[in-house]
Amino acid sequence: MAPAESIGKYCFAIDRGGTFTDIICIRPNGKVRTLKLLSEDPARYSDAPREGIRRILKEETGTDVTAEGLVDTIQIGWIRMGTTVATNALLERKGDPVALVVNEGFRDLLYIGNQARPRIFELNIRKPSNLYKTVTEIGCRVVPEQAERCKLEHTWKVLEGTSGARYLEMQPVDVAAVRTSLQEVRHQGIKSVAVVLAHSFACPTHELQVGAIAQELGFTHITLSHQAMPMRRLVARGYTACAEAYLTPHVERYLNSFKSGFDKELAGVDVLFMQSDGGLVRMENFRGARAILSGPAGGVVGYAMTGARETNAPLIGFDMGGTSTDVSRYAGVYEHVTESTTAGVTIQAPQLDINTVAAGGGSMLFFRSGLFVVGPESAGAHPGPSCYKKGGPLTVTDANLILGRLLPEYFPKIFGSNENEALEFAVTKEKFEELRKVINEYLNNGGGGGDMKKLSIEDIALGFIRVANEAMCRPIRALTQARGLDTSQHVLACFGGAGGQHACSIARELGISKVLVHKYAGVLSAYGMALADVVQETQEPCGLEFSSENATFFKTRLDALAAQCSTSLKAQGYSKIELEPFLHLRYDGTDCALMCSPSNTASKDDALLACYGDFIATFLQRYRTEFGFVLQNRAIVVDDIRVRGLGKNITPPEVEIANAAAATPNAEGSTSIFFEQGAYESPIYLTKNLLAGSKIVGPAILIDQLSTILVEPECVAEVTSYGDLVINVSSSNRTVVDCKLDTIQLSIFSHRFMSIAEQMGRVLQRTSISTNIKERLDFSCALFGPDGGLVSNAPHIPVHLGAMQETVQYQLKVRGDSLKNGDVILSNHPQAGGSHLPDLTVITPVFYRDQPKPVFFVASRGHHADIGGITPGSMPPHSTSLAQEGAAFKSFLIVEAGVFQEKNIVERLTTPTAAKGATGTRNLPDNISDLKAQIAANHKGIQLVSELIDCYGLDVVQAYMNYIQQNAEVAVRDMLKEIAQNMLKRNGTTTLEAVEFMDDGSPIKLHVEIDPVQGNALCDFTGSGPEVWGNCNAPRAITLSALIYCLRCMVGHDVPLNQGCLAPIKVLVPKNSILDPSEGAAVVGGNVLTSQRVVDTVLKTFNVCAASCGCMNNITIGDEEWGYYETVAGGAGAGPAWHGADGVHTHMTNTRITDPEILELRYPIILKRFCLRTDQSGGLGQFHGGEGVERELLFRKPVTLSILTERRTLQPYGLAGGGPGKRGLNLLRKLDGRVISLGGKTCIDVETGDLFVLKTPGGGGYGIPNEDAASEKVKSQAEKHHLTERGSVFEYRQAQESA
Repeated sequence: MAPAESIGKYCFAIDRGGTFTDIICIRPNGKVRTLKLLSEDPARYSDAPREGIRRILKEETGTDVTAEGLVDTIQIGWIRMGTTVATNALLERKGDPVALVVNEGFRDLLYIGNQARPRIFELNIRKPSNLYKTVTEIGCRVVPEQAERCKLEHTWKVLEGTSGARYLEMQPVDVAAVRTSLQEVRHQGIKSVAVVLAHSFACPTHELQVGAIAQELGFTHITLSHQAMPMRRLVARGYTACAEAYLTPHVERYLNSFKSGFDKELAGVDVLFMQSDGGLVRMENFRGARAILSGPAGGVVGYAMTGARETNAPLIGFDMGGTSTDVSRYAGVYEHVTESTTAGVTIQAPQLDINTVAAGGGSMLFFRSGLFVVGPESAGAHPGPSCYKKGGPLTVTDANLILGRLLPEYFPKIFGSNENEALEFAVTKEKFEELRKVINEYLNNGGGGGDMKKLSIEDIALGFIRVANEAMCRPIRALTQARGLDTSQHVLACFGGAGGQHACSIARELGISKVLVHKYAGVLSAYGMALADVVQETQEPCGLEFSSENATFFKTRLDALAAQCSTSLKAQGYSKIELEPFLHLRYDGTDCALMCSPSNTASKDDALLACYGDFIATFLQRYRTEFGFVLQNRAIVVDDIRVRGLGKNITPPEVEIANAAAATPNAEGSTSIFFEQGAYESPIYLTKNLLAGSKIVGPAILIDQLSTILVEPECVAEVTSYGDLVINVSSSNRTVVDCKLDTIQLSIFSHRFMSIAEQMGRVLQRTSISTNIKERLDFSCALFGPDGGLVSNAPHIPVHLGAMQETVQYQLKVRGDSLKNGDVILSNHPQAGGSHLPDLTVITPVFYRDQPKPVFFVASRGHHADIGGITPGSMPPHSTSLAQEGAAFKSFLIVEAGVFQEKNIVERLTTPTAAKGATGTRNLPDNISDLKAQIAANHKGIQLVSELIDCYGLDVVQAYMNYIQQNAEVAVRDMLKEIAQNMLKRNGTTTLEAVEFMDDGSPIKLHVEIDPVQGNALCDFTGSGPEVWGNCNAPRAITLSALIYCLRCMVGHDVPLNQGCLAPIKVLVPKNSILDPSEGAAVVGGNVLTSQRVVDTVLKTFNVCAASCGCMNNITIGDEEWGYYETVAGGAGAGPAWHGADGVHTHMTNTRITDPEILELRYPIILKRFCLRTDQSGGLGQFHGGEGVERELLFRKPVTLSILTERRTLQPYGLAGGGPGKRGLNLLRKLDGRVISLGGKTCIDVETGDLFVLKTPGGGGYGIPNEDAASEKVKSQAEKHHLTERGSVFEYRQAQESA
């Protein structure tokens, strides 16, 4: 639509960012002008977008305001705007006070969330603060009917849900009680309420009742979760509803303030706002939860719409700003996700997949233990980089300034105390000189291996730029290579203020040959607002199988949703409407749903397909692309039905520019720019003077009023007929790297080695078939040197850290030189470096050309759901021998000379062990498929290692492998020296000792001696208890993993986690002890329980913090047809400056818990209660321990319940005078009223109606309690969200680290 009123008027597209507001004005003659303002400048104006419009109108027409002082709207055609107002309110927690209404027993559900901690190596766990101010629990409940499985005797009313789903009303809404509770909330002055009730996505009866009561009582903003987003998963939907209630009043106030400064409050002006999904919406319909990516979404639309004009290749969006970089992809259609996390809040809503990484112009520069480190800390806008003249630190921007890639004379003069000065080169140079002295002193003192050339400040600045570029390449590889796409076949679309200085380098690193820079690249997000369409979305839940019997139903619902979209868009005046139907599809029994539009290759026999197209073809094609295969004979389920309606806006015409008379334009001047090859005298061009057809051969600098673009050597920039730039990047030879240590190259190799392990992991996830690996991401992939020493490991699952190294080195010991190219080994035995038997490790030697021995090893370890033994799941709580836990492999050739040994492995997996009652594997197809996926992941690792060797040479790659390990050793030595100095000051000795006990009394004893000069340490576990009759024996590899985890936590910043971490430490573990048991000992509890006690002991020895809950709280439920396993959070230990976090996983585990709705839909279980303990389970102290949780499960039929827990006898210790946390408790409440204590470890058959009550331990306190400690418990400090990473790559990494 192009409203008639806009013809001949001024139209404005605006991106109100956190620091700057960018404005594009399309004049009546079609020409464009731009303006950039500070978003906050209260001394000059109250609203930046309005001020920008006023200034342009004044300059263009001479008239800006009416007699009343309001901006005159008579000349305004339309305003389209994106704003960070919702994002900033979320980040800074500045929304409106919200009351959360939930089912009784779920008051802390959104606080606990998925129970995983955000950063696995932070002992001071800082969970995002709540969006709600108060919680009201109401006694109403519906549950899925489960007619065939539910054996409970009841008279509950049946309620009809969507798509014919049936629910039982266990407890109706008590209208009088709800009214009383909400009146109390209203008296507190709270006007915004979010109602989040279980299963309301499909059965909203109760939410509608509560909403009606809230409306009667005068709440001004009422958000019902099923209306905010009608999708299953209670926690994510609850976050979305809370965000809606929290942000929308704030957004509405901003909108009212914005329009109040215009004549007639913008009546008659078409005002649209950008949503997170890349579509515009009317101002009055702009909602908080859908506004999170309002600004960045404009950028994606901008490069997608303009980039398609120059190329048919898929595009990678590269938007580099001050504090972060946004990376996205466009291949003809927008890539959406339906769930994403921002600032710790998971939002369920269609959002563009924009991946934000902590690398921007303001990313801070560090030199740590021989490594160049960029970010993730950012200088922000205040104080900003050193060159901003506000006392800020060195940043990427400063490095570009030193290298001559930023020219102060062409940069806006907005710096200094009065914000009217240019960038300051002298301050930046002085700080780099200080850093140069530190680095060169380190190198000269042997830190670089001696005999190192002194680095100049330009060398150092360039080194940081190269490291920053490599950090930004990793998410791009994850968006492409890790999904089976060829990065080099993409075109890099660069925009944002800082992107132009890095684009050529990024493209070259990725093998990309073309970079697009739009003429409005500095304000492309604003320009995207002008190009976007109005979007109207409708969606409803389903849950039916995709089948011919249900096809008519799907068509009927799609028709109805399409009609709703059309009606809404027509009412807004749109005549050109496009409708996009979607079905949210997944294989039955899996969690991996894909939002699919139909292909047009449909058979016309089917009514649904004939009308809409073939949804299944799209699903299968996407599934195969994403995961490498499709499942045969598996039903496909429709989770949700969705229609996206587009009201088409007329795109503003772009004006072609004049052709250049000569190919080479005249330069404005020249400047010296520093590159890897040295300094080049490079011409300077102003983009406003460039004409179509101009060619600029690099090196050169292009300046426009909004950004600086660097054309690197061997690159050529061409100006298109519309004034855009196309930079052709040559794939020239890299800088020659030799075997001599270069600290800059060391940092780059650190990223490259880690990237190999990460990409192996993505292949494993794509090609595996089981829920554990594909969806829970319970796996690790790693790269090892020729001696079996760990080089890089991804992801950082604590219990896997360093453990695979023992497995690889065992193979070298038993197989020696017998390994040949094409051999692959399978191992899981504790004596061969295994953790527990379900964790199967696949190891492949890497042979290179004519080298007779392996030059590297790659390995992948994945948790298999079943490998036999006496119980389903192969994790029996009462096992006393390894044979009871399943099939064991020490060194099994699963591939020999390139041939998969299927017959042999099937025989080994299906043959029961000698243990009484043991069976072979209960899921052979998944075992075989996942083992093949692990082999494929290793093959990917071999490819990537070989490519790295092809690029740099074998001697160089192996040299840097050793340097990376040595660097980790340096980092740990530095830490040990610091600890030793602190211990000498505090205690007068560097000898430390501590002992902790398992619930059965088995001691875990650690004696530590540190050399304060050399940074060496002896860690001696002599005195630990003997092997136990039970399964709490921990293989030696587990002890080493726990030790590496503790060391990394104590270092306090990122270090390469590899073999070098343990090089300064001599570890003594007594044989045949609980920490290194005999060959046949049961070990399943050692992996999940004893590992936690080892961590408690290490942290106690070093006096770091109080004990956390010390248990993974393992619960297994099932019968002969199904099984369910969960680990449950507890309280975190307090430390010398922090309170312990409540209800969170700690130390060696970080697993997510199943959402309540998924649990109740899939299994015959009702979750009655899931909240924090209320009996002061966290230890008292100056800093309090975190609270454990209460969890109550009601069984709807007879099942077997297995419990494997600790800290049921002995309390988690406090430290420095702090009190201990409370013990955990496992109870069973019978129908007849009896309450039975189950103890810490048991397996019991429970009956219909039995209630399992779990109370997990709290964390210990730290420091002597204050008098009012018991009454005034202060929660953990809320996270300060200076930068929030987001996007599918971030979600994937978070999921991996919570496996």
